[in-house]
Amino acid sequence: MSAPRRSTSLRDSFSDSERMEGTGSWDDALDWFKLEVQHPASSSVSHHANYKCLLEAERGRGVVLVNTDGAGTLLVTNFRLIFLSEGTENIIALGTIPLATIEKFSKMVVKNQSAPRHSERTPSQRFLQVIGKDMRIIVFGFRPKTKQRRAIYDGLLRCTKPSRLWDLYAFSCGPFKFTNANPKVRLLNEYFRLLGKGICRASMDMIDNGSYTMSNELWRICNVNSNYLMCPSYPFALIVPKSISDEEVIQASNFRSKGRLPIVSWCHPESGAVLARSSQPLVGLMMNMRSNTDEKLVAELCPQLGDEKKGQRKLYIADARPRKNALANVAMGGGSESSSNYLQSEVVFFGIDNIHAMRESLSRLRDYLDAHGTTSSDGTLSLLRHGGWTWGGGNLSNMSASVSTLGDSGWLIHVQSVLAGSAWIAARVALESASVLVHCSDGWDRTSQLVALANLLLDPYYRTFTGFQALIEKDWLAFGHPFAERGGMPTVSGSSDRSDLCRQSSVGSFSLPPMRPSSGSFSPPTPSSSHAQNQQSPIFLQWIDCVSQLLRMYPFAFEFSSAFLVDLLDCVLSCRFGNFFCNSEKERQQVGISEACGCLWAYLADLRSSEGRSHVHCNPFYSPLKHNGPLLPPAAALAPTLWPQFHLRWACPSEAQAGELEAQCRIMSIKFSKLQEAKEGAEKKAKETEIVVESLSAELRNEKQRSSSAMALAKRASMETAAIKRAIQSLGCKVHYASGGDTTVDIETSPVKISQKSVFSPFTRESVGIVQHEDKSDLSVSISVAADDVVSNNPFGRVCDTLCPLRTRDGGCRWPDAGCAQLASQFIGVKADYEALDSLSIYEGYFKTMEGGK
Repeated sequence: MSAPRRSTSLRDSFSDSERMEGTGSWDDALDWFKLEVQHPASSSVSHHANYKCLLEAERGRGVVLVNTDGAGTLLVTNFRLIFLSEGTENIIALGTIPLATIEKFSKMVVKNQSAPRHSERTPSQRFLQVIGKDMRIIVFGFRPKTKQRRAIYDGLLRCTKPSRLWDLYAFSCGPFKFTNANPKVRLLNEYFRLLGKGICRASMDMIDNGSYTMSNELWRICNVNSNYLMCPSYPFALIVPKSISDEEVIQASNFRSKGRLPIVSWCHPESGAVLARSSQPLVGLMMNMRSNTDEKLVAELCPQLGDEKKGQRKLYIADARPRKNALANVAMGGGSESSSNYLQSEVVFFGIDNIHAMRESLSRLRDYLDAHGTTSSDGTLSLLRHGGWTWGGGNLSNMSASVSTLGDSGWLIHVQSVLAGSAWIAARVALESASVLVHCSDGWDRTSQLVALANLLLDPYYRTFTGFQALIEKDWLAFGHPFAERGGMPTVSGSSDRSDLCRQSSVGSFSLPPMRPSSGSFSPPTPSSSHAQNQQSPIFLQWIDCVSQLLRMYPFAFEFSSAFLVDLLDCVLSCRFGNFFCNSEKERQQVGISEACGCLWAYLADLRSSEGRSHVHCNPFYSPLKHNGPLLPPAAALAPTLWPQFHLRWACPSEAQAGELEAQCRIMSIKFSKLQEAKEGAEKKAKETEIVVESLSAELRNEKQRSSSAMALAKRASMETAAIKRAIQSLGCKVHYASGGDTTVDIETSPVKISQKSVFSPFTRESVGIVQHEDKSDLSVSISVAADDVVSNNPFGRVCDTLCPLRTRDGGCRWPDAGCAQLASQFIGVKADYEALDSLSIYEGYFKTMEGGK
């Protein structure tokens, strides 16, 4: 068997990242463990170079696996354990789990009893149990007399918890297309919003030159921790009272555990009340240590009320721990505040247990779901486990026992404690305009839960996609929740503890699937690490569980859905992206997480962009106007239930479809959107048709107007033509109209005797007309219109002077503007067409004169 190849080193990782960035490929992002396969069925799989179901360019070889549900192929990469169904090579979701999501795994052996008449010894059954942080327990069965289980186990041991941070998959694949902007910029933008300076936008230049220290009337952004020397687990920028100087901030940090002094997390935009967070005070063994600076800082968290008659604002100091735990911390120099030392203050204990109680509680809940779910890790239905007619989770006699086991896990009680504490804090701020200071021991576990959940209740902005991201980055990431320690991942300064991973082989009771002919037994392994050394705890998971409870109570108040919360948790647990690496903002900056790893938020946003509001992450019931203020759930409503989409998805997949109503509503919403689009399209077409009809109507009206004008012009032209005809006939001429449009005037008699030579010479170039003289007395004349600028000594001018009945005695013309009779003292004759006649201007007075003459 060839030895598994380890993940790349830091230097190789960054060189690969640079090479992959240049080529845009993820071909080398995943390492595969090359395993010798002895079973013939696996040879058909071993030659495959790629599988369609894998992430970008994953390649490798696999082994044949027989698990509790069926046979398949098991593949191990440096990112996940993948189980493919036999033949189809489809991914089996239950058997596919990211390596970082695996909490622990163990080898188990089941000894089979040989039949009495068989002398040959039946080989033992070999199994591999994998327990995930996402509430699943998987058991893989391997064929005997092979090295398959050993190879898989060694691969998991090497890659599940790497000793170095940069051996994680996120460093191997690099940012790819999910680039991550600097989270410091986003934190400052959220600070600006809280201070009412949302119009300002932060930038890296602003961070580099320190020009982000803005303020309002009460609060200011302080840069005293820009180099993380005062408090390594706090962000580079802090919101503090405006009246507190930087020197006083540094002095106050010395009185708090880990230097985590009281800092403003959220401020009410109207009342001035604040929600602040810190760690426990260092009151000493005698509980008599005090700090004037710390007391001044806490007092400044309660500015004077707007109405002077109401006096000083009330201050609540919310200690998340049980009172006895707070007293126990006195032995280590910690403890809690005394209300007598802080003006107008009241100390309240919430009684929330520590990280160890939460870890054990989730483990008991996971065991309960595996034992009483539809299927379990031993491959049998819970309905059949005890034989006979059963109730879901055991026979009728064990009904109360199973219910009591769920209660004994304590998980729902812990969730209720966090919900109740957060609702109490939100009510004090919203209803009493009081300020609340929250802390636990170190101020980064229970404090983060309470403060972040109270923020969610108070501010509707945090119930949107953008606001929810800002909330997590502010109160979880920036304020130093130790994600690496709580998730069991390597840190910058140390290596992860792998002692909890390695489990010794054991023999105990184990039921095989009913179809198996053999039976055996094994017992679950017990942890080998001590209770105090194990710092893993599902604190963030528990907070997301609380958010899901609020989403169930207020389905119209959140823009995101329960499916979004599940995918967010899966991304955090899988360590596919670097947003939740390390224990503080300082460590993430040292490693260069934002430049070296992909961004979870960009990935989730990319998923939503493909389908818009119809995506499964979007809440179809979201109505921002319905809950545009604080959410203040009463105590009776704070009764949590199991989160079906997360807790039951592996143990009871059919019952986990609590989001089916959302899915149906989403389908109806999609159909409604399509109908709405079709309606809008029809309305648009109708409007366009209406515009076309109006345009055609306008053109028709214009055409009618033009037709009427043409008819009027034709009528007028007819009148003018008749008048001209009468005028010419009054001269003793006959007018003949030819079909071609020409007009011929025949002069029958002439009162003036004009010689032929003096009237017209057929060979004169300047003549404007033709007169044919015959033996007959009639003179045929073709009339035309001469140009204004043509000057001629045509004898027809004299004819006009002689024959015109409108000529006055003194030689003037009674029709001086009539173009048909005389233009520029030139006779109009010889040739005329209807266009020339249309252009004639005939005065109505002329016709009256002609009628009077008659």
